Amino acid sequence: MENQIFSETAGQYVATTRAIAVTVEPEFLPNESDPDDARYIWAYHVIIANNGMETVRLRRRHWLVTDANGVRHEVDGQGVVGEQPLLEPGDVFEYTSGTPLRTSSGIMSGNYSMETTSGEVFDVEIPAFSLDSPYRRELIN
Repeated sequence: MENQIFSETAGQYVATTRAIAVTVEPEFLPNESDPDDARYIWAYHVIIANNGMETVRLRRRHWLVTDANGVRHEVDGQGVVGEQPLLEPGDVFEYTSGTPLRTSSGIMSGNYSMETTSGEVFDVEIPAFSLDSPYRRELIN
């Protein structure tokens, strides 16, 4: 990826690729989770900001979800939440989605496939973000 910038501030994770900033804020959902049944649910709010000079359309998403046991699950598909948003310079698109895990913690990362109006396709990094619940066991080596 070119021009990648990563940062984390107070529960927000940010990555910027080619002036497209992706901010993710995960939230554990205790009312939808059931630790006795090894079911832990998170919501994550995503903000995609086009800080560049070219118009882009989000075509595809690719997520990698890894639980605390190292079990990986990949998610590929068109758009996000049923949309393929067009982002002109200065536009922002926001959505909220969720993911289940069978462990009390994990990590997610991925990328969005964007297309310019001239037909150029490029990947925008989604920052890796931590999924931590109050049930997470701390291991000290």
